Amino acid sequence: MPCDELTSYYTDLLAGSYRCLDRLVLNANFAPCYSAGGFRWWWRQLHHGSDEELDDAHLMRMAGHFGRRVRGWAKAHRVPVIDCHREEDKHEVAEEYLKNHPEVVGGLFLILVGRAVATVWTVHRSRGGVILNLEAKPRYINHYSFHIMDPHWGHVTIKMSGHPPFGAQIMLNGHEYVACRAKKLGIPFTKEGNCFTLVSRPADLAKVADTLSEARTTGRLRQVCERWIYTSCLCFALDLRDQQRSGFRYQYSIYQVEYSRNLLFHVGGQMEQIFQGLIDRTRARLNIKNLKTIFGFKGRPHRDRKGKPPRLEAVVETPRYDLTIFKLHFGKLTLKAYTKGEHVLRFEAIAHNTKELRCGRILDRFPQVVLRLRQILQQFLSNLYYMDATFVSDETLDQIGNTRVGGIDLNKVRTRAVLSAILSLACCPDGFTAGHLADRVRSTSPIAACNYDARRAAYDIKKFRGKGLVSKLANSRRYTLPPQAVRTIAALVILREKLLRPILAAVHKPRNSHPPKNCTSIDQHYENLRQDMFTLMQDLRIAA
Repeated sequence: MPCDELTSYYTDLLAGSYRCLDRLVLNANFAPCYSAGGFRWWWRQLHHGSDEELDDAHLMRMAGHFGRRVRGWAKAHRVPVIDCHREEDKHEVAEEYLKNHPEVVGGLFLILVGRAVATVWTVHRSRGGVILNLEAKPRYINHYSFHIMDPHWGHVTIKMSGHPPFGAQIMLNGHEYVACRAKKLGIPFTKEGNCFTLVSRPADLAKVADTLSEARTTGRLRQVCERWIYTSCLCFALDLRDQQRSGFRYQYSIYQVEYSRNLLFHVGGQMEQIFQGLIDRTRARLNIKNLKTIFGFKGRPHRDRKGKPPRLEAVVETPRYDLTIFKLHFGKLTLKAYTKGEHVLRFEAIAHNTKELRCGRILDRFPQVVLRLRQILQQFLSNLYYMDATFVSDETLDQIGNTRVGGIDLNKVRTRAVLSAILSLACCPDGFTAGHLADRVRSTSPIAACNYDARRAAYDIKKFRGKGLVSKLANSRRYTLPPQAVRTIAALVILREKLLRPILAAVHKPRNSHPPKNCTSIDQHYENLRQDMFTLMQDLRIAA
């Protein structure tokens, strides 16, 4: 069942929809090794209670052993090791390798080596050899990306530091997991990258995708990490006996998460028309100045392509169609919309650092993280619909709330600037403050920016709260827009900026001397209104 206004509105045009976890990045760390005392304790456990060899030379030697063992094992088992430059995208290198080697079935199939920043311990000793202190410093060191084909999660990447304490990141993709499950259940699909572009049974696929949001997924994630990280990665630094003797066990936390809602349209042409229209009508209201467009070499069809049913396989392809990316950034959170393939319109909520979600980062908090991202995405889609389908009643500006404040005069530049700024902040996942509003007004309206600070923004917010156009979040100093208020403010902005202002600016001209070369239906409506307004003002004896 659709859970947002945008999906509900276009239900008749959809073959189905599904929500899915996309890219997921987990941090793996052995917590005691990130403090000087804990690291020294672990070293003693590893070396039978002695720390005589705890010095920079032995730490560097341990990192060197890690690299030599990796390359020696890879040579013996014919697994390629590729040294990557800093600017190379390692994920693309791995995808290209998989494309050229379809015989890869399971296990470790590729190792990429690159340099990145990680924690490195430095030991300071006295002249007598007594340890004075241990200092942790960030250094550029070799990291080893182990690319693994897991039977349940598909392509899994474990990126591990070559120096103790061997911090690691585990990168997975929810679409890979759903594809593996769909194959086992016999659900036909065609997959392009990390998206299902053709699905004959969308409802069944949606049920499989929803399993990733269950609490049981926490256990599945821990299992896939434990299955590979000790026996295929850490073993090059510490064999299983050393791991057990020193008590080296990773703890997992959630670092990055992407969550998407995918709308599967019957007709690709309708999807493209709807999406482009949605962008054109809402980008200015959300203060999006630039759109990124990637041009393809094929045009989307304007009717269904009839042919063979989709095969039961995963297909990795380069996008062949023009791709317009619609993004909103809120700190470490990103909201994104774009098309995939011929028939799929995707909306994403991305947490680049889950600390921004304020619901915990340990792996056991995974269900809460996914739930929060789902709420953010649902709010984003509903607000897009409200901005696109605006509405304002006759008595909106005449209603005085419970607060005794002044009215809202749209003829004032400051009021219009504040309205536009509030509308552009409507999709903020955690609401906005008076300071955020002041910053947005100053950045978008130079005329109204003079001396506009947080105190004046707080006064304007109080006025809009009195009209019911802004509401305060409980137990905070943040504000948000009720759904009906989004539609009302968008309508007020459109009436002033897109209807009254252009018509009055052009009404003094008896005819348009420079008609546009590519005249759209909206251009024709403007021209008809201008001519009718010119005639009306002449009859009413109003000088234009």
